[in-house]
Amino acid sequence: MASLVQHGKSRAAAAAAAARERKPRHGARAAARSPGKPELGRRQLAGRLLLAACLLAPVLCICAARLLSPLSSQVSSGDGVYLAEGNHVSSDDAGAGAGAPSSLQRGTVDGHGPPGPIAPIPARFGADPVRSLPELDKEVKSSNPENRTDLDNKSGIEGETVSSAKSGFPPENSLMNFRQSAAYIEVPKPKSKVYCDDKSKDEGFPYARPTICQMSGDVRVSPGSSSIALTMPMQQSVEGLRVMPYARRDDSLLPLVTEVGIRAAASENDAPKCSISHDVPAVIFSIGGYTGNFFHDMSDVLIPLYLTSFRFKGRVKFFITNYKQWWIQKYKPMLRRLSHYDIIDFDSNKDVHCFQEVILGLVRDRDLILRPHPTRNPKGYSMLDFTRFLRHSYGLKRSRSLVLGEEPGKKPRMLIISRRGTRKLLNLRQVAAISRALGFDVTISEARGNLKRFATMVNSCDVLLAVHGAGLTNQIFLPAQAVVIQIVPWGKMDWMATNFYGEPARGMNLRYLEYHISEQESSLAQRYTRDHMVFKDPMAIHGQGWNALADIFMTQDVKLNLRRFRPTLLQALDLLQL
Repeated sequence: MASLVQHGKSRAAAAAAAARERKPRHGARAAARSPGKPELGRRQLAGRLLLAACLLAPVLCICAARLLSPLSSQVSSGDGVYLAEGNHVSSDDAGAGAGAPSSLQRGTVDGHGPPGPIAPIPARFGADPVRSLPELDKEVKSSNPENRTDLDNKSGIEGETVSSAKSGFPPENSLMNFRQSAAYIEVPKPKSKVYCDDKSKDEGFPYARPTICQMSGDVRVSPGSSSIALTMPMQQSVEGLRVMPYARRDDSLLPLVTEVGIRAAASENDAPKCSISHDVPAVIFSIGGYTGNFFHDMSDVLIPLYLTSFRFKGRVKFFITNYKQWWIQKYKPMLRRLSHYDIIDFDSNKDVHCFQEVILGLVRDRDLILRPHPTRNPKGYSMLDFTRFLRHSYGLKRSRSLVLGEEPGKKPRMLIISRRGTRKLLNLRQVAAISRALGFDVTISEARGNLKRFATMVNSCDVLLAVHGAGLTNQIFLPAQAVVIQIVPWGKMDWMATNFYGEPARGMNLRYLEYHISEQESSLAQRYTRDHMVFKDPMAIHGQGWNALADIFMTQDVKLNLRRFRPTLLQALDLLQL
């Protein structure tokens, strides 16, 4: 027992000795991790120095900027920008506020003149570059105190500059290299060009095309003198060229359409001074001629205007000669979609308008027809595109006609256009009655009154029936696949009927039917005997010219043989089933 106690004591003593040996080693590592007082002081000092350097750095930068600012301002005072209005403002003055004088000296530097005028920098993208053209050739003399002007003046008067005679401008030779490399940039003047397409007759079509001129470069429109001036060399002179901007060529139009002259100006000094500059193209056209007749409103003005200007997507200005406010108001929905700007009355406006692109006249195809053409219609617009444009302009809802049987019990709607003057349908009521008996829902109306209201009525119908005349032009409002029935008067009117209304109907994806009346159905049978050339040789009347044709064949009335006409109505029903 005593030996066991002795053995336990010896083991405890050994453990205590081992513990005393390990304890100094832990203390040494702890001592190594804890710096002494001198080391701690050095680290604290380094941190304070770093903090001080960070605080002083911005102060030093600000002081350096202030010391260098006078020199930089002197250098920058020679490089200004042109405002859109044409005034020149130095970069110092832009931040100095109103009333601070400065200038641009454009004289010689050590006996060497600048290589060209300073390039104008628009104050905003899209500013009219034409606006600053008159100022480019103005000599600016900053050495004369009389040339000084206040920055508050933003009138845009040509030649106005802001003087820097007292602004501390540095010696010229010290900035010569800088100015030559950065300030003076040669700006080429726009080269004016004019191209006039005066192709006479369309192959297979007897009517001559009108002249249309397209101009680009420095183009100045002067409504007061009914003229357009282009700055261009005299060898490209267009003196004496006068254009009637109406989309039909006809000798009878001369007193009805205002001519517009084109002339060349050898230099800007020979051209009229711009009073208004525009950053969009212009189209100049007439609403004189035969307008007031719905067929001519469309074929001579609105369809050609669509073909000419739709590609600009509204960014184009219209100048209208032979201005008629009632006409503008009547077709305002279409005009507003073609141009997003106010229409300018060419007859009364006295300003000089400067453009970079001007079209004088309208591009046209055939009557109520649009076909692809490499120059006249490079975009390939069709009459389907035009009718879609009309539906959007007037809010017409139907794009497709009724298909019989698609809606059980629903009758196809027929619109019969009545006439008050010539080519009246004398038994109109009987024609309406037989049409109703065959299953049509018939409406009778004249093509008059509010155009939007009438267009909506036409668009609601599936069949349009009318005697040859301007009323058939309203087929442009029909939904696709609708049926057009043209009653063709006596007198070999086939060509006119087909080319004026038949082919256009097919181009608008409409179904087309013609009904040619007999001698007995014409009122001419009561005016002429059967052996007269009116019945024996109608083409002889055509050979006498339009006046003879209009006096005879265009003045007849029509009384349909209902039994003879009935199959045409049945054919219309068949077409609506397809």
